[in-house]
Order: sequence, then C-alpha cells, then structure tokens
Amino acid sequence: MTYVIIGLFVLMIFLMGIRIVRPTHRALIERLGKYIHFAQPGFHWIIPFIDKMYRVNVTEQMVDAEPQEIITNDNLNASVDAQVYFRVKADEDSVKGSIYNVANFRYQIVNLARTTLRNIIGTMTLKSANSERGKINAELYNTLHNETQGWGIEIVRTELKQIDPPKDVQETMNKVVKAENEKIAAIDMASAAETVADGVKRAKIKEAEGAKQAKILQAEGEAEFIRLVNESAERYFVGNAQLLRKLQALETSLQSNTKIVVPGGSDLVNVIGDMAGIAPLPGKK
Repeated sequence: MTYVIIGLFVLMIFLMGIRIVRPTHRALIERLGKYIHFAQPGFHWIIPFIDKMYRVNVTEQMVDAEPQEIITNDNLNASVDAQVYFRVKADEDSVKGSIYNVANFRYQIVNLARTTLRNIIGTMTLKSANSERGKINAELYNTLHNETQGWGIEIVRTELKQIDPPKDVQETMNKVVKAENEKIAAIDMASAAETVADGVKRAKIKEAEGAKQAKILQAEGEAEFIRLVNESAERYFVGNAQLLRKLQALETSLQSNTKIVVPGGSDLVNVIGDMAGIAPLPGKK
C-alpha cells in the first residue's frame, strides 16, 4: 500500500511538471528565481514548485496606440491614431531581453508610440500632417526601432490610422473640396462647350469656302460663256449689227416657243447652220 501511495505521488509530481511549448512560442525556465534554461518548442519537464516557465509569443503582433488629441503647429486639435506591428525575435538573448529588460513591452510600445506621435505632429501643420503621412510613419518606425533594440523586439512596420481635424475644421475643409470639385467641373464644361463651338465654327468656314468655290466656278463658267459669245460675235457679226439683232430676236422667240418663218436664202439661215456645223445652203442661180 505504501508503494502505491509513493507511486501515485511520484506520478502526480511528474504530471505537474509537464510543460509543452508550441512552435509559436519560446520559453525561459527559472529555478528558485534564477534563469537556468531556454526552452525551444516541444516537451519539457520542470520541478514543480521549484522551477517556473515563462512563455513568450514570437509571432508578429499588433498594438493600437489609441486615439489621442494632439495640438498641431497651427494650433488645431487633431485626433491621431496609429498601429504598431512588431515581434519578439526567437533567439535566446532576444527572448531574455523581452522578459528581463522591460516590464511590459506591449504597454511600453504603446506609450512610446503615443509620445513619438506628439513630438512629430506637434511640429507640423494639420495640412502638412495629412499630406506627409509617409514621413510620419517613417519617423515613428525609426524611433521605435532604435528604442526597442534592447528589448529583443523587432518593429515590423507602423501604420498611421487617422489624423482627424476638429468637426468645424472638417466641415470647412469639406466645403473647400466641394468648391474645388465644382470649379473643375465648370472648367471641364466650358472646355467642352468651347470645343463644340470651335467645331461649328470650322464647319461654317468650310461651308463658306465651298460656297465661295462654287461661285468662283460659276463665274468662270459665265466668263467662258461670254468669251465664246464674243468669239462668235467677232466671227459672224462684225460689221453686221442688223444680223446680230435678228439672231438675238430668234433666240428670244425660241425660248418662248414662238414659231418664226425664216426665208431659205437668207443670211440668218446660213449663220445658224454654220454655228451648228452645217454647210450653208447654195444659192439659186
């Protein structure tokens, strides 16, 4: 019976001393308050009540710096919030640094980030702070990276979540943005109208040029017609004004479908035939 009790006691002690370290963690083992061993992932056994294990998460973690009111260089209160991504490095010295060199590294990172943001944004105007977020992120990262070297911490990145101005300033900024958008829309509309007007103008110019060219061609045709008439007059009617008058009268009559009897042996018949390419009729002997 005694052996059974002793066996149960030993089994209980053994079970109480079992510790499992997951792949996402590393651990430090202390004995009576003194560091004795670095525990990798896997099975470990410690002496109950004498040894103590401290596990540390070595995966990437995130802390929120929490919104805070910061007075900018132009005396405006801006609500600023940021996030810090970090991880404890997995080597023994880094894990020891995260436990022995800082009381609570998560709390310390949050406060350091808040203080750094106040120092950075306090020297900037609200407008420059909004337009230079990349610069703020870079300065915040560099400060946290340098200050946490002894903690075994690696700062992965920092993200500035928001820089919100006071409500009345935000409303004014929204009105300015709206006015700028309306101005741009008006300029675009005016440009479009100008383009349409320019197209109409070019179309009218082309139309006028076409009408001009038509008139020129018409005038050239009329001039050619007059030239031919003059040549005919020079050929057939020089010194014979009476015959020209008769031919003009004949033209007028033909246009009005008036029947005219012309004597066969007259000069008018010979002139008409000659102009049509017909040989003149021979005269009777």
